[in-house]
Amino acid sequence: MAKIDAFFKLMHDQKASDLHLVSGQPPALRINGDMERIKYRVLDNDVLRAMLYEIAPEDKVKVFEETGDVDFGYEIPGLARYRANFFMQKYGVAAVFREIPSTILTAEQLGLPGVISKLAMLPRGLVLVTGPTGSGKSTTLAAIIDVANRNRKDHIITVEDPIEFVHQSQGCIVNHREVGLHTRTFSAALRGALREDPDIILVGEMRDLETISLAIEAASTGHLVFGTLHTSSAAKTVDRVIEVFPANQQEQIRSTLADGLRAVIAQVLFKRIDKKGRCAALEIMIATPAVRNLIREGKTFQIPSSIQTGKRFGMQLLDDCILDLLNKGMISAEDAYAKANDKGKFRPMLKTPPSDFTEA
Repeated sequence: MAKIDAFFKLMHDQKASDLHLVSGQPPALRINGDMERIKYRVLDNDVLRAMLYEIAPEDKVKVFEETGDVDFGYEIPGLARYRANFFMQKYGVAAVFREIPSTILTAEQLGLPGVISKLAMLPRGLVLVTGPTGSGKSTTLAAIIDVANRNRKDHIITVEDPIEFVHQSQGCIVNHREVGLHTRTFSAALRGALREDPDIILVGEMRDLETISLAIEAASTGHLVFGTLHTSSAAKTVDRVIEVFPANQQEQIRSTLADGLRAVIAQVLFKRIDKKGRCAALEIMIATPAVRNLIREGKTFQIPSSIQTGKRFGMQLLDDCILDLLNKGMISAEDAYAKANDKGKFRPMLKTPPSDFTEA
């Protein structure tokens, strides 16, 4: 048993999402969104480095020493998997670990709207799950893949950095590939995937032009592709995808994306005030003919209006979902205001509105 495993056991028992180990500071856990110090001595750089290197693969240690940061996955059988990131900072080494539960929560257990489960049964197209880091994108995607795995008879390939949720093959054959371990890059894995007879491809992160281009191509050639981006709304997601491409290609990409896109789910996590835990607010855009036309014509600023009028298709605006959580007494007005897209809607609900108010 590695020395660091005791921290992971504590992390699991405290239901923390993240563990922070930093040279020159005591360890800390993120519990329900808040950082809480562990009653433990200040971590010495050399002691922490030895502790971290004990669990890191040799090649990852080499990358870390050459570049100053590295990602990889670590697993304690019977407990959980962890997404690890080592990085150098002013006072020495540091690391952050995100716990990936060994049990995949179903869409029903997460309380996801029914329309999201239906996305798992699409024959083809591109589905994007977006939001800031730590907003639960991976958990939502894992629930969608779980629906497909249980109800389809297909081939699923996931490409992640590192592998997070592990799906045991059920109705589907599931292959997990880790960037840096099983493939060099996301784009290399996507190019390879097109020759590996996949029906469903999960791209852990659409980071660059080549990866986004290949994901759109795969969705346009008969595959169901799931991917993530760090955007805060459906309209901004569409803009981000298009703006990655050179100006002389954007017109063509608008048309290709309009044809291939099936849905965008934008989400944020909130700390609950009615009980311990967190809850998600989701914006859901389904690519109806009206939405496709807006994308094709470059009128993405009108997408929120289409979402507003498309409730019968399961669509909802993020701010409407946030307002619903607020009215149910599940989240605070301050948190709602901080994470809403249209802050003006939530300003009157604040006890002490900020004096320097902007719409940013």
